[in-house]
Amino acid sequence: MRKNPIRVLIAKPGLDGHDRGAKVVALALKEAGMEVIYTGLRQSVEQITHTALQEDVQVVGLSILSGAHLPIAKRLMKMMKEEGLDDKIVLIGGNIPKGDISKLKKLGVKEVFPTGSEFPNIVSFIESNVPN
Repeated sequence: MRKNPIRVLIAKPGLDGHDRGAKVVALALKEAGMEVIYTGLRQSVEQITHTALQEDVQVVGLSILSGAHLPIAKRLMKMMKEEGLDDKIVLIGGNIPKGDISKLKKLGVKEVFPTGSEFPNIVSFIESNVPN
């Protein structure tokens, strides 16, 4: 049993205006006992990084449906490293082509959950990868 709940930031980067999936994942994580901070729509990489730092989260989850997942992930991973946040687990969900999953992982993304991923799998992955 964990001493403190896992803190997760859920963010919607870029111009993508669809956030239903992000909100549903946030609810599933809350129901699993995690503390979830949801940034809302149209966040910049700078805003996401700043919020992750301010909120002292262990996990940063991006929901991306726009197709811009590779450049966004590249910028985010670079900025998080610059800010000393490279120990945080970064997850990406959304419309992610199978061929891009390995590219995202090479950038430092810990796991990718394409559209249709099941909530228990997301919860389990986070719980298994965040140290007590």
